Amino acid sequence: MTDKRPDYKNWIPKGMIWGFGAASAALASAAAVTALPAVKMDRKVKAAATAALALGSAGCAAWTAWCAYAYGQFSYDGERQLSRQIIEGTADFVQVPEGGTCLDVGCGSGALAIAVAKRNPGASVVGVDKWGPEYASFSQAVCEDNARAEGVANVSFHSDNACRLDFPDESFDAVTSNYVYHNIAGVNKQLLLKETLRVLKKGGTFAIHDLMGKSRYGDMESFVRQLKDEGYEDVRLIPTADGMFMTKQEGRRMFLADSCLLVGKK
Repeated sequence: MTDKRPDYKNWIPKGMIWGFGAASAALASAAAVTALPAVKMDRKVKAAATAALALGSAGCAAWTAWCAYAYGQFSYDGERQLSRQIIEGTADFVQVPEGGTCLDVGCGSGALAIAVAKRNPGASVVGVDKWGPEYASFSQAVCEDNARAEGVANVSFHSDNACRLDFPDESFDAVTSNYVYHNIAGVNKQLLLKETLRVLKKGGTFAIHDLMGKSRYGDMESFVRQLKDEGYEDVRLIPTADGMFMTKQEGRRMFLADSCLLVGKK
């Protein structure tokens, strides 16, 4: 164990807070300038433009406030530490046999992969991610630094794509993921699940946590029945925003009300 503390970053980038704040200020300034008597334009057009700019400023200010609130809720150093509760709650569902292997898809800053590795010291955990510009604070180096800070040696990190994992069929004894697939635009989410399950060994277990509402994932009850028809065992959808990982009120406030764990055995 090193003296350095892990830094799992925040799910709300600081740049988002500053961006909305700057946009709110810019729109407010534009509204004030537009309303000046020196600005000559049709009275109705001027009123409409001023109102639109003011409304845009108010909207950006509201998003700034929400982002700041969410940043505090998700912070690993804050009072609520919602991210930590979700990560540790998901990791509790991941059991890897002694000498086995686990894959964490979309590992971000390494939090879930490291949590699983700590709970399964006799197993090996692999975390993969694209580490794109959308979450610029996350990287392979950050994951590796966090693993060293936690004193965890049975975890490694690699670049990979959740849509086409670079592993053969049935490579892992367990697979897991947390809040990843809903961020991948233009791809059928159930196909993403199937791609992750492709690399799971027969008899292996899975615990995948995401926003699984119908608008993103389609009919997940039907998907569960399909997995059971294919021979998967004990497949369950477990809502986690009803008091399990967060209260219903928190789920609504944080736009996480559709949070569910998909668990089972292949």
